[in-house]
Order: sequence, then C-alpha cells, then structure tokens
Amino acid sequence: MSAQILKALGLGQTNSGTYLGNGEWSKTTDAGVVQSINPSTNEVIAEVHASSASDYETLVKRAQEAFAIWRTTPAPRRGEAIRLCGEALRKHKDALGTLVALEMGKIKPEGDGEVQEMIDIADFAVGQSRMLYGYTMHSERPGHRMYEQWHPVGLVGVISAFNFPVAVWAWNSFLAAICGDITIWKPSPKTPLSAIASMKICNEALKAAGFPDLFFLFNDAGTDLAQTFVDDKRIPLISFTGSTKVGRAVGERVAQRMGRSLLELGGNNAIIVDESADLKLAIPAIVFGAVGTCGQRCTSTRRLFVHEAIHDDVVASLVKAYKQVEAKIGDPTQASTLIGPLNSKAAVDQYVGAVEKAKVSGGKVATGGAALADRPGNFVLPTIVTGLKNSDEVVQTETFAPILYVMPFKTLDQAIELQNAVPQGLSAAIFTQNLKAAEQYLSAAGSDCGIANVNIGTSGAEIGGAFGGEKETGGGRESGSDAWKVYMRRQTNTINYSDALPLAQGIKFEF
Repeated sequence: MSAQILKALGLGQTNSGTYLGNGEWSKTTDAGVVQSINPSTNEVIAEVHASSASDYETLVKRAQEAFAIWRTTPAPRRGEAIRLCGEALRKHKDALGTLVALEMGKIKPEGDGEVQEMIDIADFAVGQSRMLYGYTMHSERPGHRMYEQWHPVGLVGVISAFNFPVAVWAWNSFLAAICGDITIWKPSPKTPLSAIASMKICNEALKAAGFPDLFFLFNDAGTDLAQTFVDDKRIPLISFTGSTKVGRAVGERVAQRMGRSLLELGGNNAIIVDESADLKLAIPAIVFGAVGTCGQRCTSTRRLFVHEAIHDDVVASLVKAYKQVEAKIGDPTQASTLIGPLNSKAAVDQYVGAVEKAKVSGGKVATGGAALADRPGNFVLPTIVTGLKNSDEVVQTETFAPILYVMPFKTLDQAIELQNAVPQGLSAAIFTQNLKAAEQYLSAAGSDCGIANVNIGTSGAEIGGAFGGEKETGGGRESGSDAWKVYMRRQTNTINYSDALPLAQGIKFEF
C-alpha cells in the first residue's frame, strides 16, 4: 500500500526534504538522511534527504523576497490563494489521510480527519481574509482622528510535532498567508513524508493559479539547522508545537533575540464526573479521550476524577469498554482498527516505564499495562490505573501514551482544585447535569485551562475556537477566534486634520 500512496502524492522511495522556492526542490544529498518509519511495523516507508546550511540560507532569502511582494497583495486576494489550497487538499484527502495514518500511526478516520482540519482552516482563513479588523478611537484632541491597523509580521517559522503532522502547519501557515506572511516549515523528523506531500499539494495549486511561493520547507537530520532557525533574527515569529521541555528552550532563545514565540506545549488533561453525570455520554468520551490516537494527542485525557459515590461503577464500565477496544488494536489503515501503535520504540519504553512507576507508587492496574510483544510494531494495551494520588509524580507528568489515572473526589471544589493542581493547563472537561456545577466549573474560580468543556471530552477541538493552554502549556493560541492577530503587528495611527498642534493630556510646550 505504501508505494501506491507515495506515488499518488508525487513521492518516491527517496525524496528531497527542502523546498527552496521558485518551483525548486533541493538536490542536496550529503546533509544526512531522515528515514520515515512505519510505527506499525518499524519498517522504513521512504527516505528524505535532509537540508544543508546552504539550502537554509537560500530558502530564507527567497522567503524574504516573496514577503516583499506578498505583504502588498490585497488580503481578499490572499484568501483566494488559500481557497485554492483547500480545494487541492479536498482532492487529495484520501491519499494524504492514508499517508498520515501510515507514517504517524493514527487510524485512517483520524488521518482523514486531520486533513479535514486543514480544509476547515483553509475555509476559515478565506473568510478571515476579509475581516482583518482594527478599532477606531475618538481622540481627546480637536481635529484629530485615531485608529489602529494590522500589518504582516514577516516570515513565520513553524516547528510541528509528529502527532499532528499536517494540521498544525495548516493552522499556522494558512492564517499567516492571509495576514500577508510567508511561512517556513520544519516538520518532525518522524513524519517528513506527510510534510513534503502537503507542500507539494499546496504549492502546485498556488503555482497553477499564478501565485508566488507562500510556503517553504526544510528537514534537519540533526538539530543544528533547527537551532539556527530558532535563533534567526530574520524570522520574527516562531510557532513551536511539542514538549514543554523543548518549548521552554525555544521560548527562551527566541526571547533573547526579542522575537515572538507561539508555544503549544504539553497537556495533562482531566475530566471530572460528578454524581449527576449522564454516563451514556461520559464513558464514550473518556474512552476516546484516553485511547484515541493511542493517547498521543496533546489534548488526550490523562486524569479522571470521579465522585466517590459512583467511582467503582465508572471504573467497572471503563474496564469493560477497554476490553472491547483491545480487540480492535492493529494496523491503522484497516477499517476495523480503533487503536494504532505508539509512534516509536522510545514511546513504548516511556509507556512501560510510567506503568512500572505507577505500580511502585501504589497504583493498581485495572486493565492493560503491557506492551504487545506478539506482533511487530509499537503496540501497547490501553491502561487504567487506580489507587494513586493526584500529587504522585507519575500523575503530575504527561506520558504520551494511553494511560488513564482514575481518582475519587468528595466535593466539586475538591475536584476542581485537584484538576488544576498540575503544571500544565491545556484542556479539561466536566460531565454533569447540574447547571450550577457547570457554571462554577467555567467560572474564574473553576478550570484554569485554555480549553474547558461541559459534557464533551477533552480532545477533538474545532477550528473555530482559539486552541491553546495556560501555564506550562505555553500560553499560545492557534486556529480560530482572533488567533490571526499573532501573525500580524499592530499599529496605532493618529491623524491631525486641524490647523493646530495640541498635545495630549493638555500639556503646554510653547517657545
């Protein structure tokens, strides 16, 4: 299947990992090789020639040249360019969704869903291109008018993670494009093929319609070019998606050069289930939140707080559901599969280590808790652990795997306090039929996360809302709402159309 999918997307067994602009892919072959590994088999899908330092300099220079033209293009015209990208992605949705499933390991419906996110944000960006609004203000000085406007920030650097190998790029680059920016993308070394395919689809659509280059790509065989990228003063904004540890370093380096960083980092997401909860809604939401994408979403459910009166019943229901899901672990490209593999052997080791640490801390494995050694690939059993405290180190730490820690609570105040008592603050949810409980949860004294839901799970955010979190999640916002503003610079303008020159605040300066 992989050869057929690669061919459909214009890829081969060996590919250039660098788009230089002007329709040119680098011919560099001596800067290292990035192998794309199928996590279901740990076999090589294809190879990618990494970018050289010379390649990087060439593409940054060409990106600067493209920006000089693109920033003066009317915003609705920019929207038309992104509309064409969306249409091209619609045509290639099946093939690209399959490649995402092959390379990342998420099941085919989720791979297709990720491409749909790209299409959705393209549609959103087209509308937004006519709504880059600024405020008008009344001046305190007679004969003066004040207003603000938004201008493109310049080059936008995007560093994406393996778990959403194409959608995160689209969230950033499509909005950046309608804002008048040019994007340079460094994808995860675990998913280079999905990035190359996305670039080919979009850039070919732009070229056919006579648009300039808006998107550039490089792949780093190590970390040297990535560090150069983060430190590059020519790139005023770096958008980074990944771990809190690396994101903190990125934020510090960008800040040292007085640049901007948009950080989408770790999550340790929780669901609260109170006494009144409709379990017909809660149980499926918990299961998908905890085991969907094999627990490799930044919004995956990691912790579950259940009212003590129903705790045991909820755990029993979850164990039953998990047993049903276990029977559908396998090849993510097969229609019957519900859970694919973890993305790497290292992720399996982290999963096993977390389970052992949970046991040492007093946790009891209610179901799962083991890697599947009877097959190739990086498959593990989705796991439920009870008997731990929220303060235990293993619970406080995000493990990118399908492990759910279930803990009882007595009062809603206690549950909210426990939910918030972690370093991360991305996504959270409550299941309740009590209006007062729901409103308290969403109040300023409730959840401290950037995303807070009632009667739906922690994962599966729509593109219409701004996506991101607080605390060690980084504080960034991408996708919908007014997230477009991060890709622009704000300018306040005052126009004096009078014959006098009064100063603000009534200051007199006469000579």
